[in-house]
Amino acid sequence: MEKYTLKNGIEALIKRNKNTPRIALAMYMGINKDETKSGIYYIISQLMYQGTKTITAEQIANYLDENAIDLCIEKKADYIRVKLQCLNEDIEKALEIFDDIIENSTFEEYKKEAEKIKGEFLSDLDSAKITAQDNYYRNIFKNHSYGTGREEILNDINKITKEDIINAYNEIKTNSFKNICVIGDVEETVVKELLDKHLKNVKSVHSKDERKKIAPIENKTVSTVEKEDANQAQIFQGWLFPSIYSNEYPVIILLNTILGSSGLSSRLFLELREKQGLAYTVRSVYEPCALGGHFFVYIGTEPKNIKTSISGFDKEITKIMTEYVSDEELENAKNNAIGKRQFYQETNMSEAVLNGYYEFLGLGSSFEEELTEKIKKVTKEEIIQTAKKYYAKPAVISVLAPKKYLTDSGLIC
Repeated sequence: MEKYTLKNGIEALIKRNKNTPRIALAMYMGINKDETKSGIYYIISQLMYQGTKTITAEQIANYLDENAIDLCIEKKADYIRVKLQCLNEDIEKALEIFDDIIENSTFEEYKKEAEKIKGEFLSDLDSAKITAQDNYYRNIFKNHSYGTGREEILNDINKITKEDIINAYNEIKTNSFKNICVIGDVEETVVKELLDKHLKNVKSVHSKDERKKIAPIENKTVSTVEKEDANQAQIFQGWLFPSIYSNEYPVIILLNTILGSSGLSSRLFLELREKQGLAYTVRSVYEPCALGGHFFVYIGTEPKNIKTSISGFDKEITKIMTEYVSDEELENAKNNAIGKRQFYQETNMSEAVLNGYYEFLGLGSSFEEELTEKIKKVTKEEIIQTAKKYYAKPAVISVLAPKKYLTDSGLIC
C-alpha cells in the first residue's frame, strides 16, 4: 500500500489488488465541532444523494445504476464517510459523480428529507431494543454528541434550516481533516492522477477538535423506559472505556471476546443462555471512538428475568475482575479475535474502509498488523488488571419493560 499526498493536501492510501474486478474508495471527512442542533450532520449525509448544481437526485440515481456504481454516505461519531465502488474501468466515471456530490450538493430538498427521516426514526422507536439502546447512549454519553439519539434528532429536526446545513457542511468541507483509501486492480499512479484531476477543490485541514469532552460517570445510573406492549425486557449495562489510542486496546478486545463477542464460546452466552436459559441473544460490545469509548453488555429476556439477568451480568463482571482466565481460554480468545479480524480485509471495500479509518485516526495503515502482534502478547495479568480498572467504575444501566416488571425488579417505585 502506497501513501500519497494529493495536490489538494489530502492524504491518500492506494493499493493495487490484482485480479479483483471492482475498485473501492473510502473517504473520511472529519467532524470537529458539535452540532448547533441535533441531527444536522445526519441530514447532511442523507442530502448528499439528493442533487447538485448540475444534476438532480433522479439523475444521480440513474447514473449510478447505469454504471453499476455503488455509493454509500454514512454519518458516524467522528466523521462522515463516503464509500464508492465500481468496475475498475469505470473509476473515472465514479470519481466524476463523486466530486460533483462533494463539491456541489445543494441541500435543496432538506424539508422533504427531514420528513422522511422523521418517519424512519418514529418507526425505529417502535422497536423496544432501539429505544432501550438510544436511552443507554443518552446516559452513558450524557450531554455529549456521542449520546445523540433518535429522540434528540426528532426534537430538533424541524428547527434545522437550510442555512444551518450549508454552514455545517462548509465547515466540514473547508476546515476538517480528510483522507482517502483506494483499493482495486488499477495502477497506483493512475489512481493518483485521477484523484488529483477530480478532487482538486476538496481541501484537508488539520484543525483542532473543538467538540465537548466526555464527562465521567460519577455514580451508578439506572434509567428505565416503560413500554407496556414489550414482550421482552431490553437490558443494556455499560461503562466508559478508553479510546482506540489506548495501550490497553488489545487487552480490551480480548475482554470483549471472552465476555460476549465470541458467540457460542463466550461466558455470557454459556452462563446466561445455555445454563440459565434467560435469553436467545446475549452479548458484549466495545466501541472505541476518537474522544473515548464504552463497553456494554446486552440481553433481551422475558420481563420477569430482569433482576436475574442484571445479577448474571454482575456475577460475570466480578469473575473476570477477580479470577485469572485460564491459559486455554486466553489462547482461544486470541485465536478467535485474530481470526475475526482477518475477515475485516476480505474485500477491497472492507480493506479500504479499515485502512482508511486507521489513517484518519493517525494510526497508520500498518496498525492492523501491529495490533495482531499485540493481541498475541496479552497476558492473563493484563486481562485482570484492565478489567479491575474499568469495570470497577460506575455503570450505566438502561432497562425497557412494562411498568409492572420494572417495579417488581426494584428499578422503579
